[in-house]
Amino acid sequence: MTQSRSKGQSKNTLRSKASKPRAGKVVTLEGNNGSGETNGDSLLLAKSLVSMATIEQAIDDELVDAKRQAPEEVQPDGSKKQKRTPIKKAPYQLNHEDISRINTNRGLMELLRSKNIKVRDIVATLKYEEELVALQVELVKLQRWVQEKGKRVAILFEGRDAAGKGGTIRRFTEHLNPRSIRVVALPKPTAEECGQWYFQRYSKQLPNAGEIVFFDRSWYNRAVVEPVNKFCTVREYERFMQQVPEYEHMLYEDGITIVKFWFSISKDEQLERFRSRRINPLKQWKLSPIDEKAQALWDDYTHYKELMFSKTHTSFSPWIIVKSNNKKLARLESIRHVLNVLDYSDKDEAKIRIAPDPDIVSRFHRNVLRLD
Repeated sequence: MTQSRSKGQSKNTLRSKASKPRAGKVVTLEGNNGSGETNGDSLLLAKSLVSMATIEQAIDDELVDAKRQAPEEVQPDGSKKQKRTPIKKAPYQLNHEDISRINTNRGLMELLRSKNIKVRDIVATLKYEEELVALQVELVKLQRWVQEKGKRVAILFEGRDAAGKGGTIRRFTEHLNPRSIRVVALPKPTAEECGQWYFQRYSKQLPNAGEIVFFDRSWYNRAVVEPVNKFCTVREYERFMQQVPEYEHMLYEDGITIVKFWFSISKDEQLERFRSRRINPLKQWKLSPIDEKAQALWDDYTHYKELMFSKTHTSFSPWIIVKSNNKKLARLESIRHVLNVLDYSDKDEAKIRIAPDPDIVSRFHRNVLRLD
């Protein structure tokens, strides 16, 4: 049915009379800044916010430093002022009235202030998502190069419990072709495997030509987790520490590229992430009896970790330390490191920074200060 309109009635006026969006639908904003021209910056940010359905969903579900209740801040005059609530915990949705208000810079800022939302959090989240997508585009190009050249790449993710290894692997693999990648997270060895050479079950998982394999923990279980929790004998541990450099050198000489990440997390941050897992039913499966003892055995883990670094950090298979208290930065910078060390096709045409931040990712050095 055709709707007529008067000469003075603009398209934007008609849009404002449109019916309210149905629940669950993404709302597309149309409007202007009062001068008849679209305000690009505010409209872009507004669209980004609304398309996420709720402000809470815009923030990564693993941000654990946000508090449910915003603390109060004492002013010089003795009055109390509520601090801005981190965006992840904002318990509301944008309604139709909110949407109509955020078509101008002033309206957007007033809305965010009224809801106690930190604008900085919004901008940081949008920037993180943009960077992640751009880096994942480069990972697709890297995978294509690995396939075409028949390369073999093994990426090891090691670190304390709740350090962010699994989440980082998911960001690595999210848009890669599943036919030429594998994620390996081996369970407890069987009775038959216990009677084999220790490296045997891991050797079966090494990459084939044109393949990238992500190890969510690897043969380095025997270097840290097993001796700390008494899962191996002293003799088995010593034999492993003697053999692992030789094993990795054979892989290197055979043409396999090995990247070894250690995700470094502070004790307080680990405790906070454990607490988050306990109260989140979607994450409770991540908790294990070993996790429950991780805090009490913190110093033992540190001791064996340092021994591992000192004896297995080599020129052909170096340890790469990733500071992972900030999960988002750890994900971005570890992806950058992999892209940086492999000379894939069209690497020079990347539209984003490839070199990792040395304050987040660096090669092991015994004098470098680490979180753990």
